[in-house]
Amino acid sequence: MTTSAPDTPPPAHPASDPPGVPEFVSPPESPRAGKAFLRAHPAHFLAFGGGIGLSRVAPGTMGTLAMFPLFWVLDYFLTGLEFLLFIDLLFVVGIWACGVTGRALGNHDHGGMVLDEMTAFLLVLLFTPKTLIWQAFGFLLFRLFDIIKPPPIGYYDRKLRGGFGVMFDDLLAAFMTLLCLAIWKAFVIPSGIF
Repeated sequence: MTTSAPDTPPPAHPASDPPGVPEFVSPPESPRAGKAFLRAHPAHFLAFGGGIGLSRVAPGTMGTLAMFPLFWVLDYFLTGLEFLLFIDLLFVVGIWACGVTGRALGNHDHGGMVLDEMTAFLLVLLFTPKTLIWQAFGFLLFRLFDIIKPPPIGYYDRKLRGGFGVMFDDLLAAFMTLLCLAIWKAFVIPSGIF
């Protein structure tokens, strides 16, 4: 009669792990950014621009473009100071919303978070002459600065984290856009052309 060896429990650690090192546990996958993710928290909905950030094609550009009709409506109803206060409020809300959403996604500056572009471009539109040609140039310059991130935008984009970092680099892109437009208007374009 053959006797079998008593059952022994499997080793606590794989052979490659030294004793005392816990077994590797895969980190949970970050949630997929989709419609359900946007509905899960108001911050997600806001950071993704109400769903614009779900665009498969250039979500930052789509969020920026969406600001044209919103600007035209708000500009009709708000004074300049009220509009500036609205942009300030959006900036503060954006710090919170992008911070919460970035942590939930495990990516502090996820490409779908477009509230930063939307807020900063409203600032560009507020201080740009209210003609389509100036606004179009403002759009092109803003997108160029936001994508290429020349100094100091790139520096702060790398150094700052969290919601403030997400919002701040786009604010810099807005200021650089407005500076270029102001120089162009003062020194390049003769008055009265546009």
